[in-house]
Amino acid sequence: MLRRALPLLSLLALSCTKPAAPAAPPSADAVAPDEAKLFVDEVDAELRTLWVTAETAAWEQATNITPETEKAAAAAQEKVMEFLGGAIAKAATFDDAETDPDTRRQLTLLKRATVLPAPPDAAKRGELATLATELQSMYGKGQYCPKGKCSDLGALSDVMSESHKYKALLDAWKGWRTISVPMRPKYERFVELGNEGARSIGYSDLGELWRSGYDMSPAEFEAEMERLWTQVKPLYEQLHCHVRAQLAKTYRGKVDKDGLIPAHLLGNMWAQEWANIYPLMEPYKGQPSIDVTKALTANKYTPTKMVQLAEGFFVSLGLDPLPKTFWERSMLEKPADRDVVCHASAWDPSYNDDLRIKMCIKINMEDLITIHHELGHNYYFHYYYQQPTLYQQGAHDGFHEGIGDTLALSVTPAYLHKVGLLDAVSDDPKAVVNKQMQDALDKIAFLPFGLLIDKWRWGVFSGDITPDRYNAAWWDLRREYQGIDAPVERTEADFDPGAKYHIPANTPYSRYFLARILQFQFHAALCKAAGHEGPLHTCSIFGSKEAGAKMETMLSMGASKPWPDALEAVTGTRTMDAGPMIEYFQPLMGYLEEQNEGRSCGWAGNE
Repeated sequence: MLRRALPLLSLLALSCTKPAAPAAPPSADAVAPDEAKLFVDEVDAELRTLWVTAETAAWEQATNITPETEKAAAAAQEKVMEFLGGAIAKAATFDDAETDPDTRRQLTLLKRATVLPAPPDAAKRGELATLATELQSMYGKGQYCPKGKCSDLGALSDVMSESHKYKALLDAWKGWRTISVPMRPKYERFVELGNEGARSIGYSDLGELWRSGYDMSPAEFEAEMERLWTQVKPLYEQLHCHVRAQLAKTYRGKVDKDGLIPAHLLGNMWAQEWANIYPLMEPYKGQPSIDVTKALTANKYTPTKMVQLAEGFFVSLGLDPLPKTFWERSMLEKPADRDVVCHASAWDPSYNDDLRIKMCIKINMEDLITIHHELGHNYYFHYYYQQPTLYQQGAHDGFHEGIGDTLALSVTPAYLHKVGLLDAVSDDPKAVVNKQMQDALDKIAFLPFGLLIDKWRWGVFSGDITPDRYNAAWWDLRREYQGIDAPVERTEADFDPGAKYHIPANTPYSRYFLARILQFQFHAALCKAAGHEGPLHTCSIFGSKEAGAKMETMLSMGASKPWPDALEAVTGTRTMDAGPMIEYFQPLMGYLEEQNEGRSCGWAGNE
């Protein structure tokens, strides 16, 4: 997960003195181009100071959850909200002024530089800052404690990923959702105050503000998301159909072979990725294992050694080694003496190549892939950190997530063999289908989940989903898009959206859907640069300086140009396209269509 962009988004910051927004410019008719540039320069300097302090405070809270760090984070958020509220409003006064392209770009980015704008009223601003901090801390400290024996998310997730016992899975699933019930009234008020802040800077609600961050209109962005989903939906439906049939065999009488899949049977606390049920889905038995978890243990890998392996991948592309401070300041393991947010994230708190990751690493293949992803964020930071502050982000937020995922696509059996974690690489078509099934249970299964999280929030922010329907609307979307359902009755006494980190943390989610699409588009272009010949799924860019140079060009742009320019720098096209994803999974699609012959695919509500 990208943490570093969050100062541009949720804006946790700390300042010892009350920050003042730059002086208001005169009316647009009287504004000279150099006045707009002066304003941008002043904002850049102030934001750098605020956001550096902000990220430091946020890091302290995330790696040591205490009343003191929570209080500091709340105070910090309030101060930055106040500054940005004024700066964004004043940026709008330059809308009709003549400016150079660079200044205009920074003004545009400034006007959408927050996903949590503050209400003008000081008391409400403080209340919103406190709520934002409390909600995230409630998630981070969440535990399920039946009969006095407590389990945190890590322990409950282990049950979800390792057990195939129906009752144990159900207990873990229900247990984690007890932590979000107290969030519900706080979240309702959070939405009210956030919308008030959005209206104060010219948007109808928070959702419209969020959808404005993609160099297109909010309506165009919604249409773009649906267009991309339409491209990949047939592949998801084939996967869903096969998974449902296999689960019906494993959990006899518990899964309707023609209906919705119970959410707790998919190997993940949120049923967002299904890779943990691969042993139940393995197409062909007797093929070499593609899971290197046992090899990591046998080779005495530690969290540090796993990160060093991932760093070696980036260095092989001709990119720089990580700075020494990365190894001194990162949190790679869960501390035994304090509460922390284990959700993996990448950081540059100083906006100055202060690269870090925060992660409670487990010695398994899943975390090895995640580490490659997080370092992708870090290398993005590294190559744009000398840009102006407003440019220190991805071309759009899907780029940041997508570049990490792109590198993870090159963690192929051939790559794992080269680094000594896989004894042999099979060219048997059955082995290919096995590997693609594992990948699809992660990447294809995720797509509708990645789409619906923000669909739910956009409805909440606009008022189309009212507080008395928060949970009902959540499950309506889960059924419609994912074809899954809650395993037990849920009511409005529950608040199941809050059991997913990105809801209480107020982190937009469309980026993850876009990243799943973009990673294959990036991968295809980088493989071409690397001179790869053969099917796309066999390509690893490991060791290709040519691919590394092309990637570095895009990374160094940051957000200095509209995202189509950055996309064109890598792919040669200015349009996001799911075609490379479909191409990548052609072997699996053929297998799924064969397996689903004669089955009734689809589900009610997905016509």
